[in-house]
Amino acid sequence: MWPSRLHKKLYVTPQSTISPFKLIAQAAECGQADCTRSQSVLRIWKSLKLANIQRLSNMEVSYGAPPESVQKKFALPVDSEHKATEFRLFSVAAPHMRAFHLSWVSFFACFVSTFAAPPLLPIIRDDLDLTATDIGNAGIAAVSGAAFARVAMGTACDLFGPRLASSALTLITAPAVYCTAIANSPASFILVRFFTGFSLATFVSTQFWMSSLFSSKVVGTANGVAGGWGNLGGGATQLIMPLVFDLIHNIGATKFTAWRIAFFIPALFQTLSAYGIFFLGQDLPDGNYSQLHKSGDKHKDNFSQVFYHAITNYRGWILALTYGYCFGVELTIDNIIAQYFYDRFNVNLHTAGIIAASFGLANLFSRPAGGILSDIMAKRYGMRGRLWTLWIVQTLGGIFCIFLGKVGSLGVSIAVMIIFSVFVQAACGLTFGIVPFVSRRSLGIVSGMTGGGGNVGAVLTQVIFFRGSRYSTETGITLMGIMIICCSLVIMSIYFPQWGGMFCGPSSKVTTEEDYYMSEWNSAEKERGIHMASMKFSENSRSERGRRVESAPTPINGTPSTYV
Repeated sequence: MWPSRLHKKLYVTPQSTISPFKLIAQAAECGQADCTRSQSVLRIWKSLKLANIQRLSNMEVSYGAPPESVQKKFALPVDSEHKATEFRLFSVAAPHMRAFHLSWVSFFACFVSTFAAPPLLPIIRDDLDLTATDIGNAGIAAVSGAAFARVAMGTACDLFGPRLASSALTLITAPAVYCTAIANSPASFILVRFFTGFSLATFVSTQFWMSSLFSSKVVGTANGVAGGWGNLGGGATQLIMPLVFDLIHNIGATKFTAWRIAFFIPALFQTLSAYGIFFLGQDLPDGNYSQLHKSGDKHKDNFSQVFYHAITNYRGWILALTYGYCFGVELTIDNIIAQYFYDRFNVNLHTAGIIAASFGLANLFSRPAGGILSDIMAKRYGMRGRLWTLWIVQTLGGIFCIFLGKVGSLGVSIAVMIIFSVFVQAACGLTFGIVPFVSRRSLGIVSGMTGGGGNVGAVLTQVIFFRGSRYSTETGITLMGIMIICCSLVIMSIYFPQWGGMFCGPSSKVTTEEDYYMSEWNSAEKERGIHMASMKFSENSRSERGRRVESAPTPINGTPSTYV
């Protein structure tokens, strides 16, 4: 009976490593001291599917599926990295789905705060005597700060974890929202919008967090829904702020006082979401960064190496450019659309807010649909399917953007705007179905670069087309559509040697996922074993081969199978 007792004893943690000598020592504790003990130990070792037997004196090996006690550790089925292999939208189970809901709610709150001003601009404009240039500068300020903050946020996520990075930034930027209530000049109004806009960098922590908790099979869905529902705040605020303003105004406050009081609502919401993430969230399936660093279960990476591998990967720069003309366009529309319908079609403030809200509210399903579509296409066609779908959807978004600037009827404009919103937001979800595979080691910075590209695109678009009176708003929208189509063409140059690109298959040099992701680690780092997370990710990303995955060769030192 002693082998059964030993078999049970060996299962300590889902990824524990046991050397042969330790197995023999544990066998001795079970009361067996004769030579048959060693033979039984080796039989158990073999039955556990421990691979790559090398010298017994220095070799540690991983073994197969965990026991029932370990399987119950997570409410969702997980892979060898303990990333969830299923996405259960209506679950709040820790740590995977709880982190999902905390991240999108926090990002939603930051979006509400950043774009709380545009639906009230006709009132704020009269109170602060804002010119068209002032309004344009304020819109640019709201999205320009986040361009750099997003890269910094990616770095913070890599080094300190998404939980601490997200909660800190959300809390630090909340005072700027409160201070909007005391703005008394164009300059002060531009400044508070600038500092409030830094909170949009929480998008990076949201995407990084989801990529750290969900496997390649569902990461596009998780990123799409979290990002889409967060972006929903850009539409929700178009409804919320006019309603809050009307309520305060009807109670008895003057117009110029009511809009100031209204800003306390998004400010409080943002503050509460920061505390929620800090106290209820968890960085990784196995714990927070600080705990894992102390226990030695997670290596504290070298920043210079993380940064180097991010900025030298051209795929990240291309995705940053294309994201600038899907998410960047979305930010631009959030800034201009309410005033566009108010001025061009002479609708009242409340109606303009409802129309503008319909653009942002499409994020309820459009960006998640992009992420889901990315995963579906990858399942059948691999990474090449993700790339083709992104290019097609983003190009169609540009075409409908051109139509939006051309039509002159209120009803038709609303219809075209909604169709345009679906495609441009779906392109955002499709983009972050690709980002997690660009780099495993530098995921945070690559996510930050891509997210920052969205803000840079918004800044450039507003400076070129919507600042001052050089172009009418409808002409600016048309030209913006042309820019979308042109910038989406660079997607064709993205190529993964292990999977291929839009027009080319995998490299003829038989490059594997392990070759691609191990190239980010030098021999000294590999000897220390700090590359193992990338090794596990390499195996789990084989699904990006599409239908080829079933017949593709698998290295003999592959990581364990999915845990159910």
